[in-house]
Amino acid sequence: MKTTSLSFKYELEKKEPRTNDGGTTRGASVTDFPASIGIAGVSMRLQPGSMRELHWHANAAEWAYVISGTVRTTIIHPDGHSYTDNFEPGDVWYFPKGYGHSIQATGTEECHFILIFDNGNFSEDHTFSVTDFVSSVPPEIVAQNLGLTLEEVAALPQKEAYFAAGIVPDEMSFNAEARPNESDIELTSFHRYPLHSQQPRIVPGGGLQRLVTSKEFPISSTMSGSILELQPGALREMHWHPNADEWQYFISGQAEMSVFLAESTCVTEQFNAGDVGYVPMGAGHYIKNTGDTVCRILIGFNSGKYESIDLSEWLAGNPKDVVITNFGLKEGEIEKFPTEKVFIQPKK
Repeated sequence: MKTTSLSFKYELEKKEPRTNDGGTTRGASVTDFPASIGIAGVSMRLQPGSMRELHWHANAAEWAYVISGTVRTTIIHPDGHSYTDNFEPGDVWYFPKGYGHSIQATGTEECHFILIFDNGNFSEDHTFSVTDFVSSVPPEIVAQNLGLTLEEVAALPQKEAYFAAGIVPDEMSFNAEARPNESDIELTSFHRYPLHSQQPRIVPGGGLQRLVTSKEFPISSTMSGSILELQPGALREMHWHPNADEWQYFISGQAEMSVFLAESTCVTEQFNAGDVGYVPMGAGHYIKNTGDTVCRILIGFNSGKYESIDLSEWLAGNPKDVVITNFGLKEGEIEKFPTEKVFIQPKK
C-alpha cells in the first residue's frame, strides 16, 4: 500500500478561536486543512443577543446547521426583498454567494452552529462586513449616504466589529417587510429547512440518515447535507460520491474513516467529537462507529444534488459471473455477498 502525507482529518474545536463581544469562531479553509480543496467550514458560537454582524461572502455560498440554542438570521436579495427566520436545533439555512446577511443568537443560552461553504478557499479575505465597509470609505461619503452629520459618523465603529453584542430580540423586532403574516408562516421557508423534523431513513440496529438536497430545499442549489447517526460498531458502507466533495463535522461519538485515493493509496483516520473530516469527489470511503455510544455526524456536499454509489448495490447489480471472475471467488462464496444495497451495516 502506498502512503501519502495528506491528512483527511482536522481537529477544528482544538483550534485557537477568534473571540470578542459574545461570539467565538473557529474556521478551517484549505489553508488550515490542505485536503479540503472544495469545501471550508466554521464552528461558531454566539451568546444570547450577540450578532455576527451584517456581512456577505464574495466567493462562497453558506449552508448551516444549528447544533444547540436558537438563532435569528436576516438576508437581503438583489431584488430588494429581505427575509428573516428563526432557527432551532436541527434546522438548516442556505445563503447564496454575495447575499448580505446577519446572524443573531436568541433565547437564553449559547447558540452553536456549523457553517459550511462550497469553496475550500473561503476566507475572511472574501468576507465583507458592513462596519468595515463604512469605516473604510471617506467620512463625508458615509454622511451623505446615511443622512448623518460628520460628528455622528465619527461615533460609528472605526473598524470592523465582526461580532456585536446586543439585547435578545423579540418577535416585535421584525421589520414590517421582513415579518411574514401569520397565515404565511410555514415549517419550511425560503431560507430555512427543518432537517430534524424530517422522517429519517432508518436501518434497524445500524443507524439513520436525514438528508436535504435542492429537491427539498430549492434555494440550496449548490449544496446538500445530511445528519448520519451510527450505532456502536455500525458501518456506513464503502461508497463514493461521483458529483461532490464531502465535509464532515463529528458532533458526538468516535469513528474511523478510510479514504481510498486509487493506486493502492488509502488513508485511515480516527475521529472524535469536534473533529472535521474530508473526502474528495469520487474517492472511496467508509465510516465506522468505533465507540460505545451513538456517533452523530453532520455531512455537507458541494452540490445541490446528492449522489452516492454504494459497494453492495454496485456488486449486486452485476451478473454473478462478473463478480466471481473479478474476485476469483470459490464455489458458494458469491452467495455470501449482499444481494441489495446495505447502506449501513449493523455490528456483527
